Amino acid sequence: MRYQDLLKIKKLYFSALDLASCLGIGFDSAKVTCARYTKAGFIVRIKRNFYILRERWDRLSSEELFSVANILEVPSYISFTTALSYYEISTQVQRDFIESACMRRTKSVSIAVRQFEFFKIKNLYYNSFVKKENFFIATPEKAFIDSLYLTVLGKYKLDTSAVDLDKLNKNKIEKMLKTYPARIRKLMESLWKR
Repeated sequence: MRYQDLLKIKKLYFSALDLASCLGIGFDSAKVTCARYTKAGFIVRIKRNFYILRERWDRLSSEELFSVANILEVPSYISFTTALSYYEISTQVQRDFIESACMRRTKSVSIAVRQFEFFKIKNLYYNSFVKKENFFIATPEKAFIDSLYLTVLGKYKLDTSAVDLDKLNKNKIEKMLKTYPARIRKLMESLWKR
């Protein structure tokens, strides 16, 4: 079986062109091979012409899953409870559930028992994220603000009791909140008084 040759691909995800190069076959044959291997369960299709070996998929680290999320919706960055948990600010741990902020549309993508949630935010608020390794993620304060913002709009439910506010920089939050509606600032003020 030529599947063993695919183990030579060191990239996290690959395309039909990568497979063609690895196996020494034509592009059209590589597309057919990708379809067959996906159907047989040897590889996982993450989106059009993006694949991951099943055995890698089953062992992906959080950081690698974040990279996959960034590929599923471009542009996007990891945020909300997923980012707060990553930074150890929230006690909620989300296994096989990754949340991101995006600019185009709110959507859910389910791939081989893993759930990717994308929440659209206004372009004005699409900022304050950083690149770590191979993925984009909100700063801790921005992940918290994104969560509050969508909670106030009724599009998200942040468990504020699971958030350690002492791990957040209050000055950074206050500075960021200047461009947000007053009701979000009021909610933030009430949380600081807890």
